[in-house]
Amino acid sequence: MSRAFYITTPIYYVNDRPHIGHGYSTVAADVLARYHKLFGVESFFLTGTDEHSFNVQKAAEKAGKTPRELVDANAQFFKDAWKKLKIENNYFVRTTDERHKEAVQRFITKLHEATTPDGKPAVYAGEYKGLYCVGCEKFLTEKDLTEEGLCPDHLVEPESLSEKNYFFRLTSYLDQVKELIETDKVRILPKERKNEVLGLFKQGLEDFSISREKATWGVSIPFDPDQKAYVWVDALPNYISAIGYGDDRDTFEKWWNGARVVHIIGKDILKFHAIFWPAMLLAAEEKPPDTIYIHGYFTVDGQKMSKSLGNVISNEELVERFGADVSRYLMLNMFPFGTDGDIRIDGFCRKYNADLANDFGNLVSRSAKLTKKPFGGKVPPFGELTGDEKALHESIKSSVRKCREQVESLNPNGAADSFMDVCRKLNRYFDSQKPWALAKQGKTDRLGTVLRTTLEGIRCVSVMAYPYMPNKCRELREILATDPVPKSLDEAESLELLIEGSEIKLDSPLFPRLEEPKTDMPETDAKESEVDNLISIDDFARVQLKIAEVLEVEKVPRTDKLIKLQIRIGEEKRQIVAGIAEHYTPDQLIGKKIVVVTNLQPAKLRGIESNGMLLAASEGDKLALLTLDSDLPSGATIS
Repeated sequence: MSRAFYITTPIYYVNDRPHIGHGYSTVAADVLARYHKLFGVESFFLTGTDEHSFNVQKAAEKAGKTPRELVDANAQFFKDAWKKLKIENNYFVRTTDERHKEAVQRFITKLHEATTPDGKPAVYAGEYKGLYCVGCEKFLTEKDLTEEGLCPDHLVEPESLSEKNYFFRLTSYLDQVKELIETDKVRILPKERKNEVLGLFKQGLEDFSISREKATWGVSIPFDPDQKAYVWVDALPNYISAIGYGDDRDTFEKWWNGARVVHIIGKDILKFHAIFWPAMLLAAEEKPPDTIYIHGYFTVDGQKMSKSLGNVISNEELVERFGADVSRYLMLNMFPFGTDGDIRIDGFCRKYNADLANDFGNLVSRSAKLTKKPFGGKVPPFGELTGDEKALHESIKSSVRKCREQVESLNPNGAADSFMDVCRKLNRYFDSQKPWALAKQGKTDRLGTVLRTTLEGIRCVSVMAYPYMPNKCRELREILATDPVPKSLDEAESLELLIEGSEIKLDSPLFPRLEEPKTDMPETDAKESEVDNLISIDDFARVQLKIAEVLEVEKVPRTDKLIKLQIRIGEEKRQIVAGIAEHYTPDQLIGKKIVVVTNLQPAKLRGIESNGMLLAASEGDKLALLTLDSDLPSGATIS
């Protein structure tokens, strides 16, 4: 992976303030850029703001400001938000920057001089008569509208518009662009988005306007100053203007032609990035981007973010509640990257407690605490290594390899899964070795080996998790008395880098547990014999079955039947209570893949929350869980 890495976000409209929808794309790009640097790959990360549009012009008029005053103020809001989220972009492009405007004019001139593969001018003058939605900043056809004749996105009646425009002859480049996508020379990810893009070629794509006659706020067309550059021919070239197109050829060659170029975008601008942009680049005799990763939309508590609904979440609000590092982790890991998903506000706290407070932070606290008495709170020496330590080491190295593979596939979720998987492996190792018992028995050599192995594993996690949580990982590495900043991901493959005798300085929990929002869960009066019978026939008709992995198991006190399981369903961690303690011990369940009913209302059994139901078969006194010996991942749906 020696090839340089160039990653970009969309440039964001400045007619409003940034929210976590903007933060989502930006944090994803930042995390991927940081991982590549950790791999030893030179990286360049670009973000910025899109500042020329009728929307900006109208918003400025409404606010009693000039467009320049509005965009200057709102661009700063984005810069401030990224600072709070610890974003480390290399360049912040603004389409009102002189450098960008000059690059756009060079690009448009190149298009104007170009000849298509079929011998026609790539740009031509024409008159457009049609319906125009100011909110979308695009022309619509009758078939695009709702039955009431409204724009489907903004629910407003489009304007009837007639004006002189210059058009880009997209139709002459469609065959070339389609072939680039089909052969993955322009790789569209995830795969379903590639299929979606290819489906657009069957819908009769037409030439598109690159200028506006009536606009006053924008970049002037060099060969016709009465016209202003239309949004996509102004906005899309930001990806090349920021790296020297037209004014620094060496830098441009390095990052556009010599690096792996990745655009991260939302699916609402899929067509313009995956079809319009490669076509314009072909006409301008520049190569298209290597990869376009199109992530999905998310809703908040089942509803689209909207000012009128009052459910818009700002990046600042999230950081104020959880801190920058945890916000970065939560923002990207509430549902798989690349898919549509729903964010539940109360789910933020639950996921934080489950992943970071329990699996990660509690492991740090437990292992550090046990070093105090026998080792004076210092890194203990290794004793003789057993097969358990050797197996754990190999397993951690496997997770590091998976982390690298997931990043190369542009999957930040997969990278997070990898380091959280190491946390869970370390917890299982720690619990199986029972170091508290070793301390009581005075087996200091063995205790030292177990604690040293666990601490080294925690250090490995601090390397793998660094791109997500740089501040927390620096704090953790200082606790372990090692270099605050890891130099390479390779450090995570070694279990011999801590310095024996160094003081472990843990004064407070790394991830203190938070009080979770209260929910209206019913207190059931179910008897223990009825625990696995809490679903009606009507419910069963709507049942949702998914594969879950069992992470932790413990018996419920003062009962012979109930057992409490911590399970993982895809990215989500849940707790369920089941009446199977007479049939299975905790050791028999950990690591198994089971089938769980996921769409039941949470209940409380013996005062313990249960969020789901496992499936089992019984005959007489015998009971057997429905388990799977399959490569299907947790979270897969049973249908």
